[in-house]
Amino acid sequence: MPDILKSFDWLSRNDGRLGDIYGVSFIRDLSPREVLTRLCVNPDTIEEMTFDELDEYVDECLAVSDGDAEYVGAVKADDWTILIEPSGWRVAAEPGVLERVSRETEVVSVNRHDYASGRFVHAIDSDEITCFDPLVPHLRSGSDPDRWVNQMRDVGLGRRTFEDPIPADHIAGAFALASIITGVDFSRDVLDMTFLGAAIDSD
Repeated sequence: MPDILKSFDWLSRNDGRLGDIYGVSFIRDLSPREVLTRLCVNPDTIEEMTFDELDEYVDECLAVSDGDAEYVGAVKADDWTILIEPSGWRVAAEPGVLERVSRETEVVSVNRHDYASGRFVHAIDSDEITCFDPLVPHLRSGSDPDRWVNQMRDVGLGRRTFEDPIPADHIAGAFALASIITGVDFSRDVLDMTFLGAAIDSD
């Protein structure tokens, strides 16, 4: 396993604070509030909160809304905003959301979903540059799907065919690649920061 993965293996553990379904996105040059606005949150629900409070809101939503995680949280990290979607995947997988969030900026998004397909996507100005499921990274799409192919090999995502062994830790590999692209170290300490959270507007 490449050494770089050791910094991100906490994201693939089943006993971690993020759980086994979540989305994490990195958005360049937008503030947390601007990111939330692009996600069409209910502005009346925007407030500062801890990650644990955010997670509790999500649990409450899941208990009453047929499985939809309705809360997200955003926090600033250097030139990027980190958006966390506990039990969610809007930016990485919901039609139209990535295009809207990445307009005139850059987005890297990682979705972990242990009961469906995960997703890694890099977009610039509403153009999906490369996208793949970290378990099958050789099946890429996008306008430039091979842009990060050398870096993918460096982080253990160099699988070429279905016959090749699956990546040793595809989630850690996806976050290591995100770190290479963004320069942001998504460590456990991020979850101890104060987030700007909000409810997605369902209207």
